[in-house]
Formats: sequence, structure tokens, C-alpha cells
Amino acid sequence: MPTLANRLTILRILMAPVIAVLLLYQQAGAAIALFVLAGITDALDGFFARRRGGPTALGMVLDPIADKVLLTSAVVVLTALKELPKWFAIIVVSRDVFLIGGALIMYMFIGKMSIPPSYLGKATTLFQIVTVLLAMLDNLFPALRVLVPPLVRLTLILTAASGVDYVYRGARLLSDQ
Repeated sequence: MPTLANRLTILRILMAPVIAVLLLYQQAGAAIALFVLAGITDALDGFFARRRGGPTALGMVLDPIADKVLLTSAVVVLTALKELPKWFAIIVVSRDVFLIGGALIMYMFIGKMSIPPSYLGKATTLFQIVTVLLAMLDNLFPALRVLVPPLVRLTLILTAASGVDYVYRGARLLSDQ
């Protein structure tokens, strides 16, 4: 039986396609509400995991997958709707593919699947979430539209920098073995 934290993480994974469908059908208000709820479940699963003495092995795998599924699906749909530029989606998705590939390589060679998130990685995730949320909100509040391009550029810089950081730390970990 999964822990409460893991059940919340699974719920977040299940919310991603619903958010995508809501966006595709121009239900921005409902998509935003569910996206915010997904963010709350992310905070709660971490809280409950720490309260129980730390994350489980399942939680350590599921939590980053949930983040990636949620953000990637939202970025791809918002790009298809022309709310975000194509190059932004390409960079965000490519970075995640490289990180997943790197995690698999590390697991094959040293039996360790992940690198602990850095502050840069956490800041990148935060900025990606804010960028997605702002791209959704600009449909309800058009005055916000002017904020999207500069935020997209800043998020892109953080995304690229954190990708390079993860590759560097992963290569260093592999060479130490």
C-alpha cells in the first residue's frame, strides 16, 4: 500500500492529462485551478514524506516523474496553443530527456538512479512552474501577456544552466566510481 505522500504524487501524475485536456478545450480557469492544486499536492507530499522520516524509494522515483509529466504536458500543450514559443518547449523537453537518459546511464554503471537536486535545479523547476502558470493566466488576464516573453527567456537560461550542472555533476559522480 503506497504511503499518503506517494498517493499524492500519483494523484499529481493523474492530474497532468486532465490539465492538458482542459487547456486544449479552452477551459483556462479549470486548468489553472487544477494546476495550482497539483502544486499544493507537491508541497503536501514532501511535507508528509518528511514527517514520516523521509521519502520512500518509490517516492524518490515518482516525485521527479510527476514534476516532469506535469510540466512537460503543460509546456507541450501551451506550445501547441501558441502560448509559449516552440524553442522553449524543445529546450525544456530536451533537458528532461537528457536528465532521464543520464539517470539511466548512472543506474547501469553505478546502481544509483539520481543526483540530489541542486538549488539551481529547484529554482529551474520553480521558474518553469511560474512560466506555465503565467502562460495560462494570460488568457484570463491579457495584461499579463507582456510578462510572458521575459519570463520565458529567464526560465530558458535557468533550464539550460541546470541541465549543464546536472551533466557536470553526473559525469563527476561517474568518474569517481
